[in-house]
Amino acid sequence: MSLRLRLAVVGALAILLALGLTAFGLSQLFGAHVERRAVAEMGVQLDQLLAGLDQGADGLDVARPPADPRFEQPYGGVYWQVEAASGIDRSRSLWDAALALPQDRPDDGGVHVHSLPGPQDRPLLVLERMVTLPVRLGGGSVRAAVAMDASELEAARRAFLTDLAPYLVLLALTLTAAGWAQLWVGLRPLGSLGARVAALRAGAADRLGADWPVEVRPVAAEIDALLAAREAETARARTRAADLAHGLKTPLQALMGEAARLRAAGAASQAAAIEDTARAMRRTVDRELARARTAARSADARSDAAEVAERVAAVLKRTPDGPRLAWRQTIPRGTAVALDEGDLAEAIGALAENAARHARGAVTFSALVRGGAVHVTVADDGPGIPEAQRAAMVRRTARADESGSGLGLSIAAGIAEAAGGGLALDDAEPGLAATLILPQPVRRA
Repeated sequence: MSLRLRLAVVGALAILLALGLTAFGLSQLFGAHVERRAVAEMGVQLDQLLAGLDQGADGLDVARPPADPRFEQPYGGVYWQVEAASGIDRSRSLWDAALALPQDRPDDGGVHVHSLPGPQDRPLLVLERMVTLPVRLGGGSVRAAVAMDASELEAARRAFLTDLAPYLVLLALTLTAAGWAQLWVGLRPLGSLGARVAALRAGAADRLGADWPVEVRPVAAEIDALLAAREAETARARTRAADLAHGLKTPLQALMGEAARLRAAGAASQAAAIEDTARAMRRTVDRELARARTAARSADARSDAAEVAERVAAVLKRTPDGPRLAWRQTIPRGTAVALDEGDLAEAIGALAENAARHARGAVTFSALVRGGAVHVTVADDGPGIPEAQRAAMVRRTARADESGSGLGLSIAAGIAEAAGGGLALDDAEPGLAATLILPQPVRRA
């Protein structure tokens, strides 16, 4: 479950629990209020009952009973009863039943409230009082009680809950919607954080920035600090790679010079062995340095393929193989790739040197944009490479012939792969077409 869904479910359950407790509490309060009102009403009826007592021929009598007509209806729901020394007098509504009052007689003038079973086994709410009679009524004491059907109170409580239920449902929906809105607003920075991290990955941004809520800001700051540390470490690695290149290329150049002196002295076989070894070491060094540089490329790297191809062609024209070839540069100006100019020149130069070495009469630079990537092709009209050998030529440093001239295909492939692309080899009819597949620069917002 997502964080938003978890919080929404917990919030909804909390709302339901709170509203359930609220409904229960309101029901209890309403029931207590209704009972108090009922007791107050019965108190008035009890006062009327006691005020209506009179001395009759047969003893104490209720001359003026309470005025509620339900007292005269059998099992009408309200009842009264008077216990005196002369006997028990009760309302017509009790019919042939009597109120079974408990034995705990109240003090004189005291009032007791009971819940007792009544006629037809219906629950009753009973209010009783013990009163001492004056001399004119014969003296002594009487126990008077007024009762009502308690099921009416329960029915009133149920009716209250029935009327309250729609409002509780509406309140639950409103609170749930408010909770969803709160979650949407509160968790929106997390969605923005994910989008910003995706922009970092795509190269559309270089930092998360500080425009975050207080709770998210420490995470963003730590990520930015990690990126800064990584960039600093990458810069140091590139510097060390450049130092390594300088430290290795000079001894290799010295070996080549020593091989030339051996060849001049007539030791051609020893010179060839040294040259082959030095060239292999040079290719390995160049390939690994190219990978180190491109692996640390900046996210906002950008270069014009046409300009780089023109510079590479201008340099190669001055090499021993350059003057005999026609150099054709057809890449449109403004063809941008997401690669540093030095890295792009290294890759195109490796392919162009290989093409110049094997071409019969022409080397052609071309480019096209396809599927969001730039395809930069260096083609020659030489013998080409058999299809069965192409994969091996790209994956490792190899030689297509035994003349000692190495191909720079693996170097170019390493640069392209580090940039998020690759290298493809195809027939140029005649010759070989080596195509660098490079990403386009990302436009930053």
